Amino acid sequence: MTYANLPYFLCMVLFVIGLYAIVAKKNLIKIVVGLLILEYSVNLFLVLLCYRKDGKPPILLQNLKGETDVVGFIKGSVDPLPQALILTSIVIGLGVLALTVALVIRLYDKYGTFDITEIKSLKG
Repeated sequence: MTYANLPYFLCMVLFVIGLYAIVAKKNLIKIVVGLLILEYSVNLFLVLLCYRKDGKPPILLQNLKGETDVVGFIKGSVDPLPQALILTSIVIGLGVLALTVALVIRLYDKYGTFDITEIKSLKG
């Protein structure tokens, strides 16, 4: 594995850690943290997709050489679409986090525990 692929590998490791926490853990708080880690790994992957070495923001009209041709600008600029997707994902993730924390608090108020196996065995 080269050093250029290392960030993608670490992103995949974060994704697997988050997925493991969601699937294997019994505590609701750990599941919520796993959901956050999973979300952050997807956001990191989107950031890595739009990264370009020596790239410029797309708002600039000229590249470093002073040329204003469209082809040179497209080759040297960074794609803004993943950045917009990340901003949208952060806002949606905040809403999901607020909803899950509210549900966890309500479950704790009703059952008095964060353990899923105890909540499944209780009735009422």
